[in-house]
Amino acid sequence: MSSKTITGNIIDIEGGRVYKGFIKISEGRIENIGESTEVVDSVYILPGFVDAHVHIESSMLVPSEFARLAVLHGTVATVSDPHEIANVCGMEGVEFMVNNGKQVPFKFNFGAPSCVPATTFETAGDEISAKDIETLLKKPEIKYLAEMMNWPGVLFNDPVVYEKINIAKKLGKVIDGHAPGLKGEQAKQYIAAGISTDHECFTAEEALEKLKYGMKILIREGSAAKNFEALIDLLNEHEDSIMFCSDDKHPDNLVIGHIDELVKRALSKGIDLYKVLKAACINPVKHYKLEVGLLKTGDPADFIIIDNLKDFNILKTFINGELVAENKKSFIKQIPVTPINRFNTSLKKVSDFKLASSTGKTRVIEALDGQLITRSIEIDLPLENGYVQSTPEKDILKITVVNRYKEAIPAKAFIKGFGLKQGALASSIAHDSHNIVAVGVNDEEITKAVNEVIKNQGGISAVYDGKLYSLPLPVGGLMSAEDGYVVADKYTELDKISKEMGSTLTSPYMTLSFMALLVIPSLKLSDLGLFDGDKFEFV
Repeated sequence: MSSKTITGNIIDIEGGRVYKGFIKISEGRIENIGESTEVVDSVYILPGFVDAHVHIESSMLVPSEFARLAVLHGTVATVSDPHEIANVCGMEGVEFMVNNGKQVPFKFNFGAPSCVPATTFETAGDEISAKDIETLLKKPEIKYLAEMMNWPGVLFNDPVVYEKINIAKKLGKVIDGHAPGLKGEQAKQYIAAGISTDHECFTAEEALEKLKYGMKILIREGSAAKNFEALIDLLNEHEDSIMFCSDDKHPDNLVIGHIDELVKRALSKGIDLYKVLKAACINPVKHYKLEVGLLKTGDPADFIIIDNLKDFNILKTFINGELVAENKKSFIKQIPVTPINRFNTSLKKVSDFKLASSTGKTRVIEALDGQLITRSIEIDLPLENGYVQSTPEKDILKITVVNRYKEAIPAKAFIKGFGLKQGALASSIAHDSHNIVAVGVNDEEITKAVNEVIKNQGGISAVYDGKLYSLPLPVGGLMSAEDGYVVADKYTELDKISKEMGSTLTSPYMTLSFMALLVIPSLKLSDLGLFDGDKFEFV
C-alpha cells in the first residue's frame, strides 16, 4: 500500500480543538499527523464512528453486506454480538460471522455470546457452554463477553453464569451487560459482578443510578427500541461514560443512516461537539480495547472526512488507509456466501392454531410502539365452539410461536397493539431462539404466513388480500446474502404492506420479533407457552 497525505481541518476530540493539519498514511497506518502552515482542503477530518453494541443479524444482512452499507455513514467498526446466529447454529454460527466479516475491509469486533440459549423456557437451535466461551475468548478476534442477559443468574449466584464471567475476567476481556429496569441494590450487585455496560436503560433516572455505580451507559436508537430522547442529556455531564449504539437495525433504516444520525441529532440539541464525538468515536475504542485508529501517530488509518460541522455529511470513509466509501458510493465488494441454517419442521395445518378454552377471560400481551417491554392485561374474549376468538375490531389478535427446530404443537396467545384489520405477518426472526412468530386476524391466514416462512427455510412474510409476500432469509433464517439495497427494498415493501393491513406500529416486524424475547418484561410468548418476564415463570 503506497503512502499518501491528506489535508484538512483536523478535529482533535480529546484536545477539544480543530486545527489545520495533515495526515501522512503509510502501510495502512498513520505515519505522521500534525499542524500545517499551508492552505489545507476545506473539509473536516475525524475518527470514524463505532456502533458500541449491535446484532448484525438484525440488519437481515450477512456481515460483509452490512459493512457495504455502514461505511456510507462513516461507521468504521462495530462491537457485534453474534447472539442471534449462535442461538440458531451455535459455535458454527459465531465462526460464520467472524469468517464472513474478515473478508471485507471493516472492523467487526465480535463477542462471545453469554446466554445461548437465553433461557430454559424456550427451544433454541444450539447451546454455547462455558467451555465454548473459553474457546472463543482465547481467540484474538473475540473481544468481549457479550451481553449478560441472565441478570437473575447474576443476582442469585448461578454457578454457570459465574463460570462464564470468571473466564472473561481471567482472560482480561470486557463483560457486557443487559439489565432493563434494574435499580438499587440489585443494580449495584449486578455491576459488582464485573459487568461494565448497559444498553437497556429506558429512563434517565435508571441510567444515572447505573452510572453512579461505575457502569458505562450505551444510548440506543434502533429500529424498535429508541432511548435517545430519554437519555441524550446525560452526555452533558457524563461524556466519558456514554456510547452510542443501535442494538438492532433493520435494512431499510441502515440504508438511511447509522451512528451518524445520532451525532447529528445530539448536535442539533446543542450538546458540545467534542462530547458527542467522544460517545460516537472514542469511548467504544477505549472501553473495548479495539484496534481502531483515533487519529494518532502509529494508529490504523481509520477516519472519515465530512463537509462541515453542522450537516456532518460523510464525504469519505477510510479503514486501514483504504478508501472504502466516497460520496454515497461503497467500494466494498460483494462476496459469495454459502448459507448455514437449521430448520426442521413440517408445514402447519389451520387446526394447529386453534386455542381451546372453557372461559373467554384471557391474559393478553400489550405491545408498545418503540419499546421491547410489553404490558400484561386481562380481557374477556368471545368463544366459538369452545375456541377463543380474535377481535380485530378491538385490536385483539392471535399470536403464535412455532418451534422451527423440531415437530411440536405451536404455542398460542393473544396480543393487543398491532392494529391489523386483515391478514397475517410471520417471521423467523424471533429473539432470542428464533422460532417462527406470527400474528394475524384469523387462523387460516396465520397458517399461510407461517408456511411461507417454513417453505423459504426462514424469512418474513405477509398475507394480504389473499396474496403472499415474502423476503427469504436463508442464512440461519436470519440473514440474506443478497445485495443490501435489494434486501432493504424487499423489506420496505413488506413493512409498507403491514401498515396497509392496518398496523399502527412504527416497525411492525421488528416489534413482532421481540414478542418472544422472554428476558424483557412483562408478558411474552415462547414456543413453550405464555411467560411472565417479571416473575420469570410460565403463566
